[in-house]
Amino acid sequence: MLIAVARRRVAALRQPRPAARLARALWITWAVVVWNVVFDRVIVVAGRAYVMAAFRAADARAPLPNMDDWMQPAAARGVWLASAAAAAIVITGLVSVRIAERRAAATPSHR
Repeated sequence: MLIAVARRRVAALRQPRPAARLARALWITWAVVVWNVVFDRVIVVAGRAYVMAAFRAADARAPLPNMDDWMQPAAARGVWLASAAAAAIVITGLVSVRIAERRAAATPSHR
Protein backbone atom coordinates (compact mmCIF):
# COMPACT_ATOMS: atom_id res chain seq x y z
CA MET A 1 0.00 0.00 0.00
CA LEU A 2 2.79 2.42 0.88
CA ILE A 3 4.61 1.58 -2.32
CA ALA A 4 1.46 2.23 -4.35
CA VAL A 5 1.07 5.66 -2.75
CA ALA A 6 4.72 6.49 -3.49
CA ARG A 7 4.32 5.37 -7.11
CA ARG A 8 1.24 7.56 -7.56
CA ARG A 9 3.08 10.58 -6.16
CA VAL A 10 6.08 9.99 -8.41
CA ALA A 11 3.77 9.53 -11.40
CA ALA A 12 2.04 12.82 -10.54
CA LEU A 13 5.43 14.58 -10.54
CA ARG A 14 6.07 13.33 -14.07
CA GLN A 15 3.24 15.46 -15.40
CA PRO A 16 4.42 18.71 -17.01
CA ARG A 17 2.97 21.22 -14.52
CA PRO A 18 4.10 19.56 -11.28
CA ALA A 19 7.45 18.71 -12.84
CA ALA A 20 7.98 22.35 -13.82
CA ARG A 21 6.99 23.50 -10.33
CA LEU A 22 9.44 21.06 -8.77
CA ALA A 23 12.18 22.12 -11.20
CA ARG A 24 11.64 25.79 -10.31
CA ALA A 25 11.82 25.01 -6.59
CA LEU A 26 15.04 23.03 -7.07
CA TRP A 27 16.69 25.80 -9.14
CA ILE A 28 15.77 28.38 -6.50
CA THR A 29 17.02 26.11 -3.72
CA TRP A 30 20.29 25.63 -5.57
CA ALA A 31 20.65 29.40 -5.95
CA VAL A 32 20.11 29.92 -2.21
CA VAL A 33 22.72 27.27 -1.38
CA VAL A 34 25.22 28.80 -3.81
CA TRP A 35 24.57 32.28 -2.37
CA ASN A 36 25.42 31.00 1.09
CA VAL A 37 28.52 29.13 -0.05
CA VAL A 38 29.92 32.07 -2.03
CA PHE A 39 29.25 34.57 0.75
CA ASP A 40 30.77 32.27 3.35
CA ARG A 41 33.86 31.70 1.23
CA VAL A 42 34.47 35.44 0.77
CA ILE A 43 34.10 36.02 4.51
CA VAL A 44 36.41 33.12 5.40
CA VAL A 45 39.11 34.32 3.02
CA ALA A 46 38.89 37.86 4.42
CA GLY A 47 39.01 36.52 7.98
CA ARG A 48 42.14 34.52 7.21
CA ALA A 49 43.75 37.54 5.59
CA TYR A 50 42.93 39.62 8.67
CA VAL A 51 44.40 37.01 11.01
CA MET A 52 47.60 36.90 8.96
CA ALA A 53 47.82 40.70 9.00
CA ALA A 54 47.30 40.68 12.77
CA PHE A 55 50.08 38.10 13.20
CA ARG A 56 52.43 40.16 11.05
CA ALA A 57 51.59 43.29 13.04
CA ALA A 58 52.15 41.46 16.33
CA ASP A 59 55.51 40.14 15.10
CA ALA A 60 56.56 43.64 14.09
CA ARG A 61 55.18 45.06 17.38
CA ALA A 62 52.99 47.36 15.32
CA PRO A 63 49.41 48.31 16.18
CA LEU A 64 46.91 45.64 15.28
CA PRO A 65 44.83 46.30 12.17
CA ASN A 66 41.20 47.23 12.64
CA MET A 67 39.01 44.21 11.91
CA ASP A 68 36.21 46.39 10.52
CA ASP A 69 38.60 47.75 7.89
CA TRP A 70 39.04 44.20 6.61
CA MET A 71 35.63 42.63 7.13
CA GLN A 72 33.19 45.35 6.04
CA PRO A 73 34.55 45.53 2.47
CA ALA A 74 34.62 41.73 2.41
CA ALA A 75 30.98 41.56 3.48
CA ALA A 76 29.97 44.01 0.76
CA ARG A 77 32.04 42.13 -1.83
CA GLY A 78 30.53 38.85 -0.61
CA VAL A 79 26.98 40.12 -0.97
CA TRP A 80 27.63 41.30 -4.53
CA LEU A 81 29.46 38.16 -5.65
CA ALA A 82 26.97 35.81 -4.00
CA SER A 83 24.01 37.73 -5.40
CA ALA A 84 25.49 37.69 -8.90
CA ALA A 85 26.09 33.94 -8.73
CA ALA A 86 22.61 33.25 -7.37
CA ALA A 87 20.98 35.54 -9.94
CA ALA A 88 22.80 33.75 -12.76
CA ILE A 89 21.56 30.40 -11.48
CA VAL A 90 17.97 31.57 -10.98
CA ILE A 91 17.79 33.23 -14.40
CA THR A 92 19.32 30.23 -16.15
CA GLY A 93 17.08 27.80 -14.30
CA LEU A 94 13.80 29.65 -14.71
CA VAL A 95 14.43 30.37 -18.38
CA SER A 96 15.34 26.72 -18.95
CA VAL A 97 12.19 25.52 -17.19
CA ARG A 98 10.10 27.94 -19.24
CA ILE A 99 11.63 26.67 -22.49
CA ALA A 100 11.07 23.07 -21.42
CA GLU A 101 7.44 23.84 -20.53
CA ARG A 102 6.81 25.35 -23.96
CA ARG A 103 8.39 22.37 -25.70
CA ALA A 104 6.35 19.96 -23.58
CA ALA A 105 3.16 21.87 -24.39
CA ALA A 106 3.99 21.76 -28.11
CA THR A 107 4.52 17.99 -28.03
CA PRO A 108 1.25 16.18 -28.81
CA SER A 109 1.88 13.37 -26.30
CA HIS A 110 1.68 15.81 -23.35
CA ARG A 111 -1.68 17.33 -24.21
